[in-house]
Amino acid sequence: MKLQTNASGLRGQLKVPGDKSISHRSIMFGALAQGETRVHDILRGEDVLSTMAVFREMGVKIEDKGAEVIVHGVGFKGLSAPKNRLDMGNSGTSIRLISGVLAGQPFSAELFGDDSLSKRPMDRVTIPLREMGVSVSGETDRDLPPLKMTGSAHLKPINYTLPVASAQVKSALIFAALQAEGESVITEKELTRNHTEDMIQQFGGQISINGKEIRVKGGQTFTATDITVPGDISSAAFFLVAGLILPNSDITLKNVGINETRTGIIDVIQAMGGNLVISDRDELAKSATLTVKTSELKPTEISGDLIPRLIDELPVIALLATQTNGTTIIRDAEELKVKETDRIQVVADMLNDMGAAITPTDDGMIIRGKSLLTGATINTQGDHRIGMTAAIASLLVKAGEVTLERAEAIDTSYPTFFQDLISLVD
Repeated sequence: MKLQTNASGLRGQLKVPGDKSISHRSIMFGALAQGETRVHDILRGEDVLSTMAVFREMGVKIEDKGAEVIVHGVGFKGLSAPKNRLDMGNSGTSIRLISGVLAGQPFSAELFGDDSLSKRPMDRVTIPLREMGVSVSGETDRDLPPLKMTGSAHLKPINYTLPVASAQVKSALIFAALQAEGESVITEKELTRNHTEDMIQQFGGQISINGKEIRVKGGQTFTATDITVPGDISSAAFFLVAGLILPNSDITLKNVGINETRTGIIDVIQAMGGNLVISDRDELAKSATLTVKTSELKPTEISGDLIPRLIDELPVIALLATQTNGTTIIRDAEELKVKETDRIQVVADMLNDMGAAITPTDDGMIIRGKSLLTGATINTQGDHRIGMTAAIASLLVKAGEVTLERAEAIDTSYPTFFQDLISLVD
């Protein structure tokens, strides 16, 4: 598809779709609780729909009523053996977290996904699950999908230090630990998004957190509750960046989730001197209104414990850095190599093709601004965040066309992205 170029500015208000991480987990915890869980403002992207489909395949009734999704929970002991292979689509969250759910189930299942997911290593999850007594195997020594699993009704607790900073791996082990016979101790490399921990408490469960150490007792039960999903800051990030780098822009984003483990992009914008105002804070819902305006930006260094708090936003942050007056350095982001694509290389190639000056490194990028972007043909390679970054970058292009191939990848997290973008074009 042809993307819009040479935009004169973006102005207006948006309410971005519901947070993807919370949407996934609301379905999972709703299924594992007793009673009816009602979920409001859920994201209906393809990834979350994959999670719904998988739990339906395991005997959970899930009703989509439009205004709300009703999950008829069956508890950990109420899941039934699937008659078919479990299709995770493009969703790394689904396959990793559901592996943890299946760890304590006394039946076998096969988990598979699309071409992109089939290239993503699952050994970070399978290695500790085997220690707990799960039989699981994948392709190659990295356990690429499809995964064949047989859980254990007598799951052993684990004391495990995560070798990487990954909320998905941590959450998978928490789901397994909730079914183990005893207390598990999981220690993070760096603090990562804590939606799983928060939701355990929302559903009446118990979890002990002391810094990077998490203690989880097995044999817990959950009680159904109502969930209202705040807007996804990862989706909001594309409009935050657009409002900062496009001339004559003023964008307000309502009800955006600002969980403290997810607000790294706000820290980066502030470090770069961006004009960003946070208002209407809701401390209970961890949400707020975010307003950005066109800004003169300065470079910064992005590294260390900041990385897990903005890992999904790094593609569009790289674009932001191309429009600063100087050199921005991203370090400690090797996790980007095992996302939907090798995002370090793919982001660098995409923006360099458009005229940027980015040098990829083993764990990040060196980005030299300020770059004048030009037309190019971009392939998302099945990665939704590459597609959305390309769409925002194209608005800066003065000369040439931008063609986006495999644009449908964006539907995994933001089905109405292009409609929302067009609504803001001044």
